[in-house]
Amino acid sequence: MNRRQFLGTTAAALASAAPFPPSSPAQNASQDRQSAPLKKLPIGVFDPPFNQLSLDEMLDKFAGLGIEAVEVGAAGPNGSPHCPRPELVADPAKARAWKKKFDDRGIPVMTLSCHNNALYPDPAKAKEAADQFRQTIQLAGMLEIPTVVGFSGCPGGSATDTVPNWVIYDWPPEHGAALAWQWKERVIPYWQETAKFAREHGVHRIALEMHPNFVVYNPRTLLRLREAAGEEIGANCDLSHLFWQQCNAVEVIRFLGKQGAIYHAHMKDTAIFPQNVDRFGVLNFGKKDDREASEFFRAVGYGHGASAWKDIIAAYMEVGYNGMLSIENEDPILSGEVGVQRSLAVLKNVREELLTNQPNPG
Repeated sequence: MNRRQFLGTTAAALASAAPFPPSSPAQNASQDRQSAPLKKLPIGVFDPPFNQLSLDEMLDKFAGLGIEAVEVGAAGPNGSPHCPRPELVADPAKARAWKKKFDDRGIPVMTLSCHNNALYPDPAKAKEAADQFRQTIQLAGMLEIPTVVGFSGCPGGSATDTVPNWVIYDWPPEHGAALAWQWKERVIPYWQETAKFAREHGVHRIALEMHPNFVVYNPRTLLRLREAAGEEIGANCDLSHLFWQQCNAVEVIRFLGKQGAIYHAHMKDTAIFPQNVDRFGVLNFGKKDDREASEFFRAVGYGHGASAWKDIIAAYMEVGYNGMLSIENEDPILSGEVGVQRSLAVLKNVREELLTNQPNPG
């Protein structure tokens, strides 16, 4: 076989071979653009970093920063002075006037949040948390705010426990028995009842943050609860809690997105320190002054680069996510406003590249 024959044979073989590995989500989203134009997902903020400001001052600040939507903390530890929840629920006219302040600035409230533990073993604490969550659902329903964000909660390991017990492994056997008891006696009954309450009040998107120390902490546990309690249950896809569990962010979005199970998206990063992971593993979360921590939270772009966040936003577009990209700043180094500004810059830049058909190469 001469050189020309060899090259011809090789080219034919390559043409009939299996295709190259799947392209990046940014590239996939770009290739599909002609048939389905990319949706411009609004980039907004979860408001606790601005709690020191009045509502009007905060809205002035948001307008100046170019923020496009807002997630308002309505109750729980991240509750906000910007949402006088009991007053608003008691007075529909006052509630509408409150929401109008946001709408008039072109910064709609797309989400209400209530981060708490309604499964707490202490009945009084559990009732307080459950009442706050129900009231948040009521307010969302009144104002046609589509999504309520919260935690799944964590009960004790038995009817006599006094503190929550996060059980993730079913051995020794008593741990397996405790885990089974939690789901059967506490988790599923509460969330079936709460999903029904939400339906009755016109709310169909309860976005649970997959968070360690709660029974829903990863996509598998989220879908277990969704199957048991109904499609009102979906994910607040806060990737910062999944990065350190070694999840692939794009695969998580695709996996949950195919099932229509992503109801909200927190934009928060995690810095991972490989030398400490090598020695101590990933269950070694810390703060900025802990030199042996395996990871801690950062603003967007300070744990994973802009290219990674571009693929993440492309994946949300790819699966048809219908919600806001909500910056949650818990960066221990950057102040609240600075962390929000820097996250906003990264997210707006990569979104613009995607919307102008500039996918990541490769």
